[in-house]
Amino acid sequence: MDIQALTQQLVAFLTPFLPYLLKAGEKAAEEAGKKLGSDAWEKAKALWSRLRGKERVVQAAQDLAASPDDPDAQAALRLQLKKALEADQALVAEVARLWKEVETAGVTVTASGDRSVAIGGSVSGSTIITGNRNKVEGA
Repeated sequence: MDIQALTQQLVAFLTPFLPYLLKAGEKAAEEAGKKLGSDAWEKAKALWSRLRGKERVVQAAQDLAASPDDPDAQAALRLQLKKALEADQALVAEVARLWKEVETAGVTVTASGDRSVAIGGSVSGSTIITGNRNKVEGA
């Protein structure tokens, strides 16, 4: 298993879920399921349940949840995930198995470049704001 590639995929997939995963309770789960898709939410919860026991991973995830577009916060979570996985082969095997389930289920989240948006489920009827809110003359 290529840990570097796995950490990149995990960060890309988990980032939109982190605000909900870091909140405890049924209301957060219900909100995430509605916004991000129930299949994707269930896969994200399963992955997070294996990773949340690592204190530094949780700290980096909190930073990324607060600033999801910050490349340094993304890199910090990738680094902490890499360290956690390199130190625990059983964790690598379990996370790789869960990631395979994400791929098999067809749940994909991709974000690349400035003001990119990662979606973990259906967004029909939603408004997506990328942070570029400059007023356009004549609009």
